[in-house]
Amino acid sequence: MSSRLAVFFVAIVIATATTGTIDSHAAEKDSDGYLPLFNGKDLTGWETTGTWVVEDDGVLALKPKPGKRGIFSYRLFLWTKWTFRDFKLDFEFKLAEGGDSSVFLRSQSLGGFIEIELTDSYGKQGPLTTDDCGAVQKVSPPSKNMAKPAGEWNRMVIACKGNLLQVELNGEQVIDLDYDELGKSVPASGKIGLQDWGHPVWFRNIRIKKL
Repeated sequence: MSSRLAVFFVAIVIATATTGTIDSHAAEKDSDGYLPLFNGKDLTGWETTGTWVVEDDGVLALKPKPGKRGIFSYRLFLWTKWTFRDFKLDFEFKLAEGGDSSVFLRSQSLGGFIEIELTDSYGKQGPLTTDDCGAVQKVSPPSKNMAKPAGEWNRMVIACKGNLLQVELNGEQVIDLDYDELGKSVPASGKIGLQDWGHPVWFRNIRIKKL
């Protein structure tokens, strides 16, 4: 093996180990430098034992199993096959009235993950909590309520870099955290997951790029 080829091979191994690898269905970046994480056709690149389906319009939908909800349905969540370290995740989601779900980041186990809330909190009056849309569960409420009404599409952009976390909801930044300043630790890398909390939820245009 030539020295140039050896360097190339090592670089590929390092990139795979630290940032995750997306297979050939998502081989081309878009004009913003993102790779599609969901291809709009099937669940290639994802794994679950739950009832996640791709609808005719290319939307990813959860059809919850009766009586199955909460953390006990962890295996029913939809998980990426790859792990990711520093990234920006951009996607759209839609909830039914009273809907509840979450996005899990850098997940390694039930004891290690970052959880961003996706909840029907449109029009809520009074102080926001860590259960409201855009919140970091058990860490920080969103700075403002940017959730759209149930049945409408929301767009969320999440940036994870080291111990820094930012969340943008419908064009407004609602989370800006430095976990070091909070004296908290977060996993350095892990899988991305979409939660089955027993409520219907829909996703589309899920894409990701390395930071």
